[in-house]
Amino acid sequence: VQERGALGFERHYHVTDPFIRRLGLEAELQGHSGCVNCLEWNEKGDLLASGSDDQHTIVWDPLHHKKLLSMHTGHTANIFSVKFLPHSGDRILITGAADSKVHVHDLTVKETIHMFGDHTNRVKRIATAPMWPNTFWSAAEDGLIRQYDLRENSKRSEVLIDLTEYCGQLVEAKCLTVNPQDNNYLAVGASGPFVRLYDIRMIHNHRKSMKQSPSAGVHTFCDRQKPLPDGAAQYYVAGHLPVKLPDYNNRLRVLVATYVTFSPDGTELLVNMGGEQVYLFDLTYKQRPYTFLLPKKCHTSGEVQNGKTSTNGVSNGIHLHSNGFRLAEGRAHVSPQVELPPYLERIKQQANEAFACQLWTQAIQLYSKAVQKAPNNAMLYGNRAAAYMKRKWDGDHYDALRDCLKAISLNPCHLKAHFRLARCLFELKYVAEALECLDDFKGKFPEQAHSSACDALDRDINAALFSKSDNAEDKKGGGPIRLRATGRKDSISEDEMVLRERSYDYKFRYCGHCNTTTDIKEANFFGSNAQYIVSGSDDGSFFIWEKETTNLVRVLQGDESIVNCLQPHPSYCFLATSGIDPVVRLWNPRPESETLNGRVVVDMEGASQANQRRMNADPLEVMLLNMGYRITGLTSGGPGGSDDEDSSEGQVQCRPS
Repeated sequence: VQERGALGFERHYHVTDPFIRRLGLEAELQGHSGCVNCLEWNEKGDLLASGSDDQHTIVWDPLHHKKLLSMHTGHTANIFSVKFLPHSGDRILITGAADSKVHVHDLTVKETIHMFGDHTNRVKRIATAPMWPNTFWSAAEDGLIRQYDLRENSKRSEVLIDLTEYCGQLVEAKCLTVNPQDNNYLAVGASGPFVRLYDIRMIHNHRKSMKQSPSAGVHTFCDRQKPLPDGAAQYYVAGHLPVKLPDYNNRLRVLVATYVTFSPDGTELLVNMGGEQVYLFDLTYKQRPYTFLLPKKCHTSGEVQNGKTSTNGVSNGIHLHSNGFRLAEGRAHVSPQVELPPYLERIKQQANEAFACQLWTQAIQLYSKAVQKAPNNAMLYGNRAAAYMKRKWDGDHYDALRDCLKAISLNPCHLKAHFRLARCLFELKYVAEALECLDDFKGKFPEQAHSSACDALDRDINAALFSKSDNAEDKKGGGPIRLRATGRKDSISEDEMVLRERSYDYKFRYCGHCNTTTDIKEANFFGSNAQYIVSGSDDGSFFIWEKETTNLVRVLQGDESIVNCLQPHPSYCFLATSGIDPVVRLWNPRPESETLNGRVVVDMEGASQANQRRMNADPLEVMLLNMGYRITGLTSGGPGGSDDEDSSEGQVQCRPS
């Protein structure tokens, strides 16, 4: 018990802020002759396994920087995943590779003891679970999730989930992980923006009952057998991505989940979304995407505006139908905004000053810091929304929309939040909804109805509606655009459409890295309390954010080209990373006496902006950039062009309160 208590203490305090700020390179482990595509700690944290393009796996003693064992895995192509089998005394190692094979190795005799060749495309990830000691799972680009049982003599696997039944033949499974606290739950990342959470036990029970049912073999046209039972799958998606998908497809920008992992307590799911940002989903307090959520009519302009206190206000009765959040309609008591304590008022003022200097990210980070300490202050959400709208990185308008709705829920007559909500809806391509929201704003705040900002947004909306109706005229006779085309290889099933419509939204979003070049890029929780989030990047750096504020706190150069893998040690402030270089790098807090850390990226803001430009660049330009050519469009300006709306937006949007 004492030992367990000591371990608990160790794990609780092993990653703290001063440690993060002193994190630096401790050692480079050399032994591979190709890119190192996967890393895995054993449960105790005294062994580290790596797999590489050289088809070898190496087991290291990372604490003493020693190579303990190197073996050829029998694979004939790049290794993408390596896992220790639980309860095997670290004797059994599993590998998955680009040759479509899964191999099981006995490290004590350096032999491959099982070879599974059931997949028909590259195997990208292996998952294991302590509760299932002889079982493991694989995800491959044939769209299948397979389950293996090493107790079986048949040496075969069974298909647990077939994504092609839902998404057509072109879907590829890229990553998977089992919930560490409840091993019945399996998360899967694949092509597209949706992340899937499955109940393994429910799927097995469904299959058993199907076999036992006397009519199991009889299929009628109407009575179609579902591959998965109702309730066995739950989807998660960043709320703005399904709408952005056609635009991304047109620009050859691929969205794909490259890594999924659960928090140590199993209540959160982290996703590195290739082509976009890193997202954290709360599995306990789920929320529906904020698609079209409009404030209902407010009966007077009220005396509470922009988060400032007044005597008497009215509720606008926001009805957020899709995330189940409601405020009563009609007259209601508006809780007066509590004044911020002096230290938070100072942070807010610093944020306002950063905003005035057009330092949007700095402003966002300061507002986020204040929001964490004062989560019921409408003004902070309203101000942060304005900064998001100015910065315009991928997903910023959606985060701004979420902040506007939060501000309005806290203060139903927050003038600027109402106006910004209309602008966000427009920017997110909800044009008709934006018009309705703007009309509502004008009715609620008649004194603003003819401001330059209102007129400008009105013109934008009407121009968009006019162009939409023109397009509709052009397309007459062609019928409505079909969401799924029958008989096509990428057709989406009815079941899949229903699951997508029931998706849950993210809680936090982490920006700064770039994930477009490789499809094995990881993001992980750092610290057993999951206080930090870490991710690799195409610029050769890895990024560390505070989980709760989403603020970027450290960027370190981890590879000459790309950092793909980051695996935190189970109980120390110790991080293993790898990428294109044929080495494994180990990072820990460096002594204060040590000279300046040459791998620290000091200009985190500059690195983040460059990555946003890279993500929005033409794929050909990125390829040329990777080959060393300098392209003017990639080195100046930001995504979305210059920011010159100030002149047209009057008072309602541009300045924070």
